[in-house]
Amino acid sequence: MIKKSNLKAKLDKEFSLYIRLRDCMPNGFFRCISCGQIKPFEQADCGHYVNRQHMATRFDEMNCNAQCRHCNRFDEGNMQGYRKGLVSKYGEQAVMLLEAKKNQSRKYSDFEYEILIKHYKELSKKLRKEKGI
Repeated sequence: MIKKSNLKAKLDKEFSLYIRLRDCMPNGFFRCISCGQIKPFEQADCGHYVNRQHMATRFDEMNCNAQCRHCNRFDEGNMQGYRKGLVSKYGEQAVMLLEAKKNQSRKYSDFEYEILIKHYKELSKKLRKEKGI
């Protein structure tokens, strides 16, 4: 039996890979949601707009986008640029709903973790094949 903390870590890993693959162009490059720079896939982080501590948005696909390591790790997420990128991608109203969602309570069961791990692993495999990464 896998501990819940291990399931969460495993889902983090699979979800992160999926987000980075989703946002990668077929040529193996991605555009950072925050600063707009184009960089190789290997330099992509899965950046969270609403901090990962908020479980209601931790695995929300709109909340997570490919982000360059500089913005994500050294510029505290470049939140101003991130928000601008989200508004451009999804619209102001969707971003406002995402910001409100962070205050919701959300707990995942072991079963939910296992299903999501399998789901994102399959999606990543498909994207790797489609994009040749």
